Amino acid sequence: MNKITKIAFGSKSEHLPKKSHRALNKGSAVASNVIAMVPVRAGSTRVPDKNIRPFADTNLLQLKLEMLKKVEGIDQIVVSTDCRISADIAHKEGATVQWRDEYYAGSGVTNDEHWHHIAQTTPGKTVFLAQVTSPLLRVSSMQAALNSFLCLDTHDSINSVSPEKKFLWRDGTPINYEIEVTPKSQDLPDIVSLNFAITIIQKKIMTERKNVVGHSPKFFELDKIESVDIDDFIDFKIAELLYQQLGIEWLMQ
Repeated sequence: MNKITKIAFGSKSEHLPKKSHRALNKGSAVASNVIAMVPVRAGSTRVPDKNIRPFADTNLLQLKLEMLKKVEGIDQIVVSTDCRISADIAHKEGATVQWRDEYYAGSGVTNDEHWHHIAQTTPGKTVFLAQVTSPLLRVSSMQAALNSFLCLDTHDSINSVSPEKKFLWRDGTPINYEIEVTPKSQDLPDIVSLNFAITIIQKKIMTERKNVVGHSPKFFELDKIESVDIDDFIDFKIAELLYQQLGIEWLMQ
């Protein structure tokens, strides 16, 4: 059985070297060379041009790159894409562009194939997978997660999660409570769901497992705002409205 711990805090490449500002704690057991991988493909069925379309005063890709540059400990930012516009944005922000093969940019690729490909094409030893579809994730949360990962000695990945205090059913049966004794929502079991806003994992483990969750993950709990994930147009508009209300200064903290 995998050991799980939860923590809570609110192909061909064009290389553009990024100055490292990483300061590892002495004695850290985690491999160095932290690479922020930002996967963005041209196609999106539910939100056309999702990654590059206007998002308030910016776009999802540009916003994520600007935030990643504020995180100390990242040695290089790599944008994996098949989109020329995304590549231009990446170059403008000083990131490395990695051109993604057609198959891995298509809708037919499975998650395990996608993750395995990302791991294999990451130039460093540690993968910081940064999804642009989590635009309300704060710099401080990314920094805290990375700092924690660099000091790990018994865990091989950090994965952000959202608490799920909901009455869950499957096949006509409740799965997290007894219907005869229905608890208050706050008394439901502590169940979490992966939200993929933060994934930090050793490249070797990600390659072997073809997954972003290690053998012994440490869970990093995010609140509702930072957990916002853009999957459809409604999600996009909600995230955009929240971004406009909160402001870039809040995100950069």
